Amino acid sequence: MIPLEERQDLIRGYAAGEISWHELRERGFDDYVQVLGQLGELGLRPPIARAVGPNIEARRRGRAMLRAALQPVA
Repeated sequence: MIPLEERQDLIRGYAAGEISWHELRERGFDDYVQVLGQLGELGLRPPIARAVGPNIEARRRGRAMLRAALQPVA
């Protein structure tokens, strides 16, 4: 298991776009939900991929689905 301080440094690096999800997995993170939870605990947000390239529409749809899923139920 990764020491807490090192985990937090890795998460900060991920949020800043300095390291990738692939590198986090190599360093011991198994679950992206775990990464999202740690980002939230540190008051950080996940990095956003630049809006260019062949998969832009798929990324936009994915972000829209996440936003809809995270909306409070009325």
